Amino acid sequence: MSEAARAVFLDRDGTINVEKKYLSDPNLLNLFPGVPAALSQLQSAGFVLFVVTNQSGIGRGYYTETDMHAVNRRLEEILAQDGIKLQKFYFAPESPEQPSYGRKPSPRFLFDARDEFGLDLGASYMIGDKLIDLECGWNAGVRRSILVRTGYGKTVEAENRELAKRAWVVDDLKAAAEQILSDSNER
Repeated sequence: MSEAARAVFLDRDGTINVEKKYLSDPNLLNLFPGVPAALSQLQSAGFVLFVVTNQSGIGRGYYTETDMHAVNRRLEEILAQDGIKLQKFYFAPESPEQPSYGRKPSPRFLFDARDEFGLDLGASYMIGDKLIDLECGWNAGVRRSILVRTGYGKTVEAENRELAKRAWVVDDLKAAAEQILSDSNER
């Protein structure tokens, strides 16, 4: 990518797919309604798509890294049916009490993506259903962090009214994509 590209960084569980505690079986992967259309719109508008996910179930011994990759491959297969390409998956396998290179809210994976893919983080977005997703985006200097009310999002919004004011709060990924496209057209 020659000039700095814009990206959308996405949490996986609770944002793209229905939250299932420690999802490790690709057959249980269930996308939220409208996800493929939303990601397709963002990709068509020139955004590069990344998944940034904490997978503490690996560090806790609930499932293996191989299991997680199987779920990610299934996600890629489903989205590929609509011509959607996820550029890269960044994952932190550690449990919260273990030292970690990139566990959110660390911005490390966003910086890595910036350096590897020539991204403009100031023109990019982070979408997730947890406070750590928002903080990851803020820590990386993205244009906007977006909280979706899917997954844990409604609870996060209710428990962090003041902090959520720094973020856009929307119902789902479809609404987040519409907000991003509206914002990027105004620039």
